[in-house]
Amino acid sequence: MTVNSASPPIAAAGHDVILVGGGLANCLIAQRLLEARPEVRLLVIERGATLGGNHTWSFHGGDVSGAAHARLKPFLTASWPRQAVHFPVLSRTLDLSYHTMSSDKLHCVLGPALGGRLMLATGVSAVEPGRVVLEDGREFAASCVIDGRGPGPELPLALGFQKFIGIEVETDPPHGETVPVIMDATVAQHDGYRFVYTLPYNERHMLIEDTYYSDGPVIDDDHVRQRVFDYAEKKGWKIVRIVREERGVLPIVLAGDIDGLCRGGVPGVPRVGLRAGLFHPTTGYSLPDAVTVADLIVGEPGLTSSRVRRLIEAHTRRIWSNRAFFRLLNRMLFLAATPDQRVGVFQHFYRLPPALIERFYAARLTLPDQARIMMGKPPVTIPKAIGAIGDAPAWAFARRINGVRT
Repeated sequence: MTVNSASPPIAAAGHDVILVGGGLANCLIAQRLLEARPEVRLLVIERGATLGGNHTWSFHGGDVSGAAHARLKPFLTASWPRQAVHFPVLSRTLDLSYHTMSSDKLHCVLGPALGGRLMLATGVSAVEPGRVVLEDGREFAASCVIDGRGPGPELPLALGFQKFIGIEVETDPPHGETVPVIMDATVAQHDGYRFVYTLPYNERHMLIEDTYYSDGPVIDDDHVRQRVFDYAEKKGWKIVRIVREERGVLPIVLAGDIDGLCRGGVPGVPRVGLRAGLFHPTTGYSLPDAVTVADLIVGEPGLTSSRVRRLIEAHTRRIWSNRAFFRLLNRMLFLAATPDQRVGVFQHFYRLPPALIERFYAARLTLPDQARIMMGKPPVTIPKAIGAIGDAPAWAFARRINGVRT
């Protein structure tokens, strides 16, 4: 659907909150403000023709609260009570729910709710704590301006990457799949740890995604796309229509400068989403953090840029401290394990109890969980594991692979 991006009320009204960027994080903030604080004069400005871009977002049932799940329900495209994984010597179905939503559904639901408070196909040339300047010269003032325009400038983080090409297809006859396969790592390994991820939306419609935990962000689109079709052929799925294609590169954090991260961006302007480094360090999933930040903002009585920036900075520092163990695991994955050993790291992890796996994805590991993950015989050598413990190897890795400045 199309929302009128030049409706008169936008130009005439003042604003309390302007959300720059119509990605996931700002969309969830907008939804919470519309529902919980309808008196807030809101404006969302998005460069693209639709909200959300071209994305699929998924989350495990334990990643968000029951109340948050209920708020997300209008955006969901599918939910499943179980999920499966396949490795060379391990296949397992877990009684853990899994849910997915699409940018198309997000736009179709939230766009009409925003109505005249949404400007699409609108570029922004300047963002300040109390003002936004559009590329056409128009200016809008607000007490609170929030920047959610995607990854943005280089973050002071040492990164590995989870990169993928996903193709939504229709099959005839039906494909026969009933549960999402989070990782099928029985495929040939290329460019790090490779697995195929599948979401069966219905008996004929599914997403097939070829994914890599890789040292670098570059994707060979033609080769990866062909591997998707080769996988479907090997499974016996006859593709009769391609619905859409999605391409993504998610950051996997090995180490970083938290002070630099919090200082980044336009002075005085709060940032959200990937631009603020708010995503799961090991999976790159951003939806649970976006839910949390939306809840924080809607609960802030004084919606000014300075107050919201302090609120998000405090939250960022808190979760950075709480998630140190995940960055350690990432360093072991990328620095201690050779690319061909990484499949063994994930296979080792998926032998653990389902409740622990659920807490891992929710980024809520307990100290006993952390000890349990480190027990046993991981597929890396002890000297290499010890060498990956500190931040220094990660910064050296980042300088070599993605040019982080120290």
